[in-house]
Parts: sequence; structure tokens; C-alpha cells
Amino acid sequence: MERWCAQASVCGVRILIIGGGVLGTQHAWQAVERGHDVVQIEREPEARGASVRNFGLVWVGGRASGPELETAARARVLWERIGERVEGIGFRPNGSLTVVRTEAELAVARAAADTGEDRGFKLLDAAETRALNPALRGEFLGALWCDRDAAVEPRVAQPALRAELAKSGRYTWVPGREIRDLTDRGVVDDTGETHEGDVVVLCTGAWTGGLVKELAGTTPVRRVRLQMAQTEPLGETLTTTVADADSFRYYPAYRGEALDGLNAGQPQGEVAAAAKMQLLMVQRLDGSLTIGDTHEYDEPFSFDTTEAPYDHLAEVAGALLGRPLPRITRRWAGVYAQTTDTSRIVHRARVADNAWLVTGPGGRGMTCSPAIAEDTAEELSW
Repeated sequence: MERWCAQASVCGVRILIIGGGVLGTQHAWQAVERGHDVVQIEREPEARGASVRNFGLVWVGGRASGPELETAARARVLWERIGERVEGIGFRPNGSLTVVRTEAELAVARAAADTGEDRGFKLLDAAETRALNPALRGEFLGALWCDRDAAVEPRVAQPALRAELAKSGRYTWVPGREIRDLTDRGVVDDTGETHEGDVVVLCTGAWTGGLVKELAGTTPVRRVRLQMAQTEPLGETLTTTVADADSFRYYPAYRGEALDGLNAGQPQGEVAAAAKMQLLMVQRLDGSLTIGDTHEYDEPFSFDTTEAPYDHLAEVAGALLGRPLPRITRRWAGVYAQTTDTSRIVHRARVADNAWLVTGPGGRGMTCSPAIAEDTAEELSW
């Protein structure tokens, strides 16, 4: 390690990034920005995992105080800078509204807004909420506004970033290759080709078998499955991301007496509780809506998607919009990796003299990946 770290501080080295998702691509971005040559290798023809099966949210407000919030806030700044250079990622600082419909929900929103922490929170009444997002015509008491939250387009962000990286002349994209072996010179793929590099960074997401398991053994990472959907175009602009108050139950920023009161006095309905649900709703650039999501933690996971959660999402979204949700045109499930060490944002560990494993950001992957990659670059002295 000392050899290539010393090299990295003086001159460019050749870095192999294994994994074509957002975390791997942000590591490639950091390496190229710091003057290194990068080869990024992906086992699929294109990233198909959690990096594209998500909302594309840069979600700052709900993060836990301390390192998690600091990482998300730093990543938000990095996303905006990248968006200024790479228009194709679709970055937009649209903020979010967590809409509340009962007094118990309002109490949680008020407590969050009154903490004094610098999260960009502001409590809005119903009229202020509708003024900020006129597409919300349902019945509600108000909303918790977060001006720090933003969005990108998850299905196109990685290709757009790669296209920009290619302009450097120091970046190579190698899809459709699965890494089978690690050597002191680099890696060997499933065609027998050797890719030489000074350091290997494994950003393989929820893929924890094969070579990753051989190198890392059992890691403090669990897998989480979710269901989501996309609708036809709404026909008008949804000016902010929208969440329902069930999101209070799943984000650590809202923990406290008010949330305890909500959980005790207003438990989730049967479907939402069984699927560990919240409503998140974000508009894509084509006008469609991405909605979700559910959380399944116990493996083996279901191999099919179930309709009850979609019915629930449509009902809640329709109530906030004050009209039926547009017809769902796509449904999918996804699996992401989440570190079980709650003191860490991501599992980052050296697994060989020349290789590191970086995985397990959980549902923070799209939000935090630029800052996670920056931290890796600093830790490895790129």
C-alpha cells in the first residue's frame, strides 16, 4: 500500500474500479479529477442494480446528526458542482415537502423545524405548501419544507458521467466483464484478460459473492429489497419532491418524543407496516412520477412484486395530489447493500495489499456517493 500511495501523491497511478453503479462511477470521477488513469469494469452491459432502481434523490434533511448529515451535505455540494459540468445528469435543487395530515404528524414536523440544526427545514401551513407546490391539491395541515434536498436522473446519470470522464483521455469503460481473480498486477476477468492497475477499488454494491466473498469473507453488510414504480406523466409540474409523514418513521433526523407519540397514537396501517413503507414521489424530467417504496430485510427475498403496496402508494399519493395518481407504467424491485455498523456511512475495508472494498451505503447511495468517493480518495492518498 505504501508504494502506490506514495506514487499517488506525486504522480498519476492506474486505478481499477470494479462496478459500474453510482458509487463506482463517483470513485472513477474522483480518481480522474485527481489526475489518475482509470479503468472501470462492470459485469453487466450497463449498470442495472440499485444505482438505477431508485428515486434519484439527493436527500439531506432526514439524515442522522453528525457524520451522516455532514457527508450528505458535502455530497449535495459536490452533486451541484458536477451538475454544472454534466447537464445530462439532470441535477435540480428542487427541495422536498413532507406533507402532514394529522396533528400527531404536524407535531413531528414542528419538532424537526424547531431543533435549530442547520438542515434547511421550515414548517409551512397548508396555504404555503400549495403555493410552493400547486400540484398538491389534497387535504392536509401543512408540510415540512427542506430546501437542501435535490434530485438527479438515476437511469441516465451514470452514462452521462462516463461520457464526461471519457473527455479526459484517462478513462476507459469496460462493460460485460466479471472479475474472477485479483493479482499483484491488477485483475483477471472472465474472458481471461488481465487489466493492470496499481490499486483496485471494489464498488460491487449488493453483489457480495464470488471474488468479493473470497477476498473479504463475511462483511458487516446486509441486503435490503424494495419495490418502486413509475407512472405516466402527471400533466403538470411537481415543483418539489413529496413525501408523506410515514417517512418520519424511517429517517433518523425525526427521532424524539414527537415521533414516539406518532408511533404510539397513530400506528401505520396493516399494509404499510407489513411492507415497512413510506411514500416518496419525485417527478422525472419527462413528467412521469417515480413512487415508492417498501423495505424487506429478511432473506431469501421474494422473487415477485406484490400489488398491495402499490395500491397503498396510489391511495396516499392521490390523497396528497387531490386527484387520482397517473397510471403506473413500470414496476420493479431492487436490492441495495447496507452496512450494519451504524457508526459508519459505508463499509470501506482493505481486502488485499492492492485492493479495497467500498460498499453498503444503504439507501444513502445516490445521495452520498460523491462524498463517499472523496473520502476514499483521501484515505487512500490519491
